[in-house]
Amino acid sequence: MSLSFSPALPPIVARLRAAGCVFAEDEARLLASAARTPAELDDMVDRRARGLPLEHIVGWAEFCGLRVAVDPGVFVPRPRSEFLVRQAAALARPGAVVVDLCCGSGALGAALAAAAGPVELHAVDVDPAAVRCARRNLVATDGSVIKGGVYEGDLYAALPPALRGRVDVLLASPPYVPTGAIGLLPPEARVHEPQVALDGGADGLDIVRRVVEGADGWLAPGGHLLVETSEAQARRTADAVTRAGLAARLTYDEELDATTVIGTRPAG
Repeated sequence: MSLSFSPALPPIVARLRAAGCVFAEDEARLLASAARTPAELDDMVDRRARGLPLEHIVGWAEFCGLRVAVDPGVFVPRPRSEFLVRQAAALARPGAVVVDLCCGSGALGAALAAAAGPVELHAVDVDPAAVRCARRNLVATDGSVIKGGVYEGDLYAALPPALRGRVDVLLASPPYVPTGAIGLLPPEARVHEPQVALDGGADGLDIVRRVVEGADGWLAPGGHLLVETSEAQARRTADAVTRAGLAARLTYDEELDATTVIGTRPAG
């Protein structure tokens, strides 16, 4: 967008830095580029200084090279989840049937579809706001809806029954923060993102276990389940994958501090 005014960035940087924004210079430039008027810019800076997520203010997040719409109140995709997408893309052939559970804004599914070529993508979230946002994002570059669908509901219960036994790649970035640790999250997460997208129960693995336990009935022979979790929870997640009858392996990216547990259904 070309600005009709030239805002002075140093005062904006100072306001953001005083509010505790670590990347104040980058955020100041982004807010200035998104604002259409001085009044709008002042309001955006004020909202950011009060702790609103930057992505909710500008209306989008950059994820895997894509600009993904992120509506207010919807979980903001994290850079660490790009590792999950890369792992899934390495396993997804063109035309694969893909399911994205706990899809949030639809960022993971959109990025996987872009990386793996045409896929049949089905995305699910329990939060109506997230489902609305995902339906906006899961559109192909030519404007057509990506083959598949976006469903509102509780994990597998929301999927079309015809997908049973047909899913080639099932990816999930479920909530995995232990309930007792929610209060330790930055205010922009614990105040402005839905609790249902953060709270993973007493040990953080309530939803993870449900995802893992239900996967086998939906995966095709040789199909793969990929679950994002924390490094501390990875071994327990892998044990759950093994108990579910899948061959488990752990993958880790040090730069992103990202952990993915992959389970594969036997081909025979």
